[in-house]
Amino acid sequence: MEAQEPLIHWPQPIIEFLSFLASYLASGAIGFRFAALGAALRPGSGLIAEERDVSERAAARAAGLGFLGGMLSLALLLQRLPAFAEQRHLGVLELLRTDGSVQTAIALLVVVVGGFALAARRRDYGWPIAGIAVIAFALRAVATLQWQRLVNPIHVLAGGLWVGTLAMLVIAGLATVFASRLDTERRGALAARMVHGFSPLALASAAVLALFGVITAWRHLGAWRLLWTTPYGVALLVKLGVVAMVVSLGAWNWRRQKPRLGSEDAAHALRASAKIELALALLVLVVTAVLVSLPDARPPGR
Repeated sequence: MEAQEPLIHWPQPIIEFLSFLASYLASGAIGFRFAALGAALRPGSGLIAEERDVSERAAARAAGLGFLGGMLSLALLLQRLPAFAEQRHLGVLELLRTDGSVQTAIALLVVVVGGFALAARRRDYGWPIAGIAVIAFALRAVATLQWQRLVNPIHVLAGGLWVGTLAMLVIAGLATVFASRLDTERRGALAARMVHGFSPLALASAAVLALFGVITAWRHLGAWRLLWTTPYGVALLVKLGVVAMVVSLGAWNWRRQKPRLGSEDAAHALRASAKIELALALLVLVVTAVLVSLPDARPPGR
């Protein structure tokens, strides 16, 4: 009797999870710097010197996490080169010499890493360098004019700008504020400023994430009945259930917790709730890593 082909080839889900994590770290750092801290670090923001120093330290910490994301993305790309070369019946060195898409991807990730390294050393010009490179790497399929290949990258980028930025807000932003020597009132005000800066990005990113998530799901399904009759569909339903919890908690934070901001106690309460939201989001990434490792539910040729 012929052995059945396994649904999942390990360690593919682990690699996919690490890829998502790397992307979220890089795009989250960019979102945090230009949304949560955008107004605070502009000239004439009204911050006193101590508040600006805290904001700059938070930005540097986020840049360090973005640097790790860029390095992880680069390592994962290099790890995949032998498989790419085998698909094209080339050696790795020949692939590096002749494949422009691989050359571009590596070059962009090197720029991402370099930009974050500069930003981590409080060189402000490192941020736009890293930001442009992060977006260019995510949307590099534009160069091939293959628009259908942009659906997944936009979906992942939107997720990173929402959940990744939230992670930076908690890990780099609020943690730095609460550890600072500012008085309680100023810590609460600075935390509120970061959260208010993040909110518009979160709402816009969540909307884009939902739209492109629906497009992605339909491309892989093609029929509603495949949601509950295939492994891919069942995994997608599990993902949607956890996503619903993340969205519900995020909406609760936005409607109930955010209006109370201004005091340090309110900021602590929001951080505690945001940690739960991040834990659920991490679970979404785990389920998604398994999901994208499964064969499509749509029959071949459809």
